[in-house]
Amino acid sequence: MAIIKQPGLHIKRTSILKGINGFGKVLKNIGLDPFKLDADDIIDKARKRAVFIGPMPGNTETGLHNLINSIKEEGRPNPFGALAAKTLFERTLYGRFKVEQVLAKNPEIEKADIKEPVFIIGMPRTGTTILHATMYKDTAHRSPLAWECLLPYPAPTPENYKNNAQIKRVTKDFDQLFKLVPDFQLKHYMTADSPQECLSINALDFNSFQPMAQFYLPSYMNWFANESDQLMTMRFHKRFLQYLQSGGLKPERWLLKTPVHLMRLPELFEVYPDARVIMTHRHPAKVVASTASLLSSVRSLYGDHEDPVHTGYEQAEIWSSFFNRFMESRKKLNKEDQIIDLKFDDFVADQIGIIQKIYDHFNWNLTEEAFSGFKDFLNQNPKDNKGKHVYNLEDFGLTQEFINREYAPYIDFLEQLK
Repeated sequence: MAIIKQPGLHIKRTSILKGINGFGKVLKNIGLDPFKLDADDIIDKARKRAVFIGPMPGNTETGLHNLINSIKEEGRPNPFGALAAKTLFERTLYGRFKVEQVLAKNPEIEKADIKEPVFIIGMPRTGTTILHATMYKDTAHRSPLAWECLLPYPAPTPENYKNNAQIKRVTKDFDQLFKLVPDFQLKHYMTADSPQECLSINALDFNSFQPMAQFYLPSYMNWFANESDQLMTMRFHKRFLQYLQSGGLKPERWLLKTPVHLMRLPELFEVYPDARVIMTHRHPAKVVASTASLLSSVRSLYGDHEDPVHTGYEQAEIWSSFFNRFMESRKKLNKEDQIIDLKFDDFVADQIGIIQKIYDHFNWNLTEEAFSGFKDFLNQNPKDNKGKHVYNLEDFGLTQEFINREYAPYIDFLEQLK
């Protein structure tokens, strides 16, 4: 097995990518900026394309303005980063406008039940991705797919769910990105039809952690975590699931995932009072180093000033605060029968056994078909099949002592977890 040591390693850039950045910088030096980020311009273009005349929905207007200001003032994007952000935000807002149009014309969509949705919300790098992807193999589950979040209009139908223009467009866009940045997939796995995190749904409300994976955005982060309307965003989250199933693909259960739900547990349960929550756990020293390495690498693609040490401290503080908020909320909500705690090491040791434990805890029927699907998927996707990445806290300016102090309440919780 290959051992790949990647402390904050920047993503390698092809000659084409270097050319885009060089060309953009030359134009900017002579007073031209073809990739200029302007929130009002993005809103105007998306409105015209969608023929949307209603008020700005949800957090979109405030969120987009805060996001653009933070990128320009703190994110320091290179030309490729600015172009990627501009393109993504225009597409995202257009998609939100089209979803709102459909919901306004068809109010019965929002009357549909979303029964006992499942949320995997462990901290990053605690096995949530492989758990999500494995459980998705049960046909009782449906997860939002990458293409459904990036190009949500029109809603899929049983006839075109696996073959439509949206899938082809997103696949083409991903292929172009991977040609520009061949090693991007080693940092972040993406396919058009892979299960997507809830952060991509919440990105449609411009109230999401997703942009922080691309840029260093402290002021947007503060608005997102402390000032934005999380309840409004979670209400849109439900409306979006109702929209997705309006084409006729209604699952037995929605299977959802994002670590960021740690900081909005009250809002999650207010919108989904019968939700089931799967919480995965791992020592924070492993979580912080691995998360910082991933984000440091991805941010190096979109900007030229990524500082791994800065990112290390930022991620240590963010996830500590999110977990503390989660624990405080959990004590008040009295939803323990709807939450299951799992240890990362236990899952690594016995993946099928842990999934069986989840099914038993929530009294779900585990069919032979689902069980076989889990085993086949795990056999085809063994741990570290692309090499083992080794990260050290010291590579990000952190120490074990600092993590132990920062995460003292969480470490105490871990020690008591059976």
